[in-house]
Amino acid sequence: MKNLGLRSPYDKVAGLVYFGRMVDQIRAHANGELPPEYQANLGKGLDEHCANFLGVTYNIVVQYVNEGLSDEGILESCFSMRHRPSEAEIYRWNEFMLKLGWHDDASRTLKQLKREEGLIARSEVETIFQLIDAAEGRPPHPNHYDGSCLDQISLVVGGRRHSPPSSYETRELFAPTPGYVTNGLQQARAFPLALD
Repeated sequence: MKNLGLRSPYDKVAGLVYFGRMVDQIRAHANGELPPEYQANLGKGLDEHCANFLGVTYNIVVQYVNEGLSDEGILESCFSMRHRPSEAEIYRWNEFMLKLGWHDDASRTLKQLKREEGLIARSEVETIFQLIDAAEGRPPHPNHYDGSCLDQISLVVGGRRHSPPSSYETRELFAPTPGYVTNGLQQARAFPLALD
């Protein structure tokens, strides 16, 4: 793939990722500027996910694009047919799309596409969106974090970010707990002794 002037899937329209890219592909196709390898997936895969989220068919989105509506006008027309998604729904949509291909049903597809694009050695490409950007010559977006998702998620515990424990915290963490008797690697609850 090469950069054809299509927006990155990360670019947002009215808070939604991918929508702008789908509209760009529809416009490029209508103008005869979309290469055949892109045309094969029009209305499928990510396009289908996006149309389903909007609550319309892909053909309705194509119709609105061909009528010359702006990106925001297309969204408004789609929302008027269904309902306007809440901020929480948009957040879930974005999170789903941003992580697509990372340890999910699309992982196998991601590996296959990386192979086809000659990007198999690019370990920073962990999602479908990152693959699209890399294949089109854009630097892969670092996802939600400043580096690998795996590195950052390993630092998330209980919904809050934290640093690895200091040596003092480590000593406290592994210090014997009062009321427990340590016997080798096993710990057993000590029964309280009755004192007279």
